[in-house]
Amino acid sequence: MQKKKKKKKISLINLIVYSLFIYVGLIFWNQRDLMKNLEAKQIEVQKEVQTLEKEIDILNKEIEDSDSLQFVEKVARDDLGMVKPREIIYIDQNRKKNPFLNPIKKRTN
Repeated sequence: MQKKKKKKKISLINLIVYSLFIYVGLIFWNQRDLMKNLEAKQIEVQKEVQTLEKEIDILNKEIEDSDSLQFVEKVARDDLGMVKPREIIYIDQNRKKNPFLNPIKKRTN
């Protein structure tokens, strides 16, 4: 009679131990997947940071150059379609990209 109780007790303990091992294994498996996802997201964010840093450098350079007369003239000519007094503009009708056919450009951000 005691052997049956002991056998049942041992099998119950084994079941609990095996269940615990399976549970811990599943937790580690889920953590590994979570780490992979987080590492991929980190790489993506690092690439975005590098892109934004390059854009910041370009904008800082543009800010530094904005004080010069050449920059002001370039913006006036290219973006606003302005010309100097007594300047003659020849428009090539066959040319597709002509800034003077549509003098005011809309900037895209």
